[in-house]
Amino acid sequence: MKELIENIQSTIESFQTDANLQLESGNKAAGTRARKSSLALEKLLKEFRKVSVAESKK
Repeated sequence: MKELIENIQSTIESFQTDANLQLESGNKAAGTRARKSSLALEKLLKEFRKVSVAESKK
């Protein structure tokens, strides 16, 4: 679970970096990377929810 949380944090950081680049300088490639990160983040958060629920049932 700790590894999953670290992975979520690194994905959030990369999303924030790319989203800010798109917002501030209009970098289209950064926007594409941000969208890709958002999809990865969605999958990671769903996995976190599954693991969290399983841990709470122990």
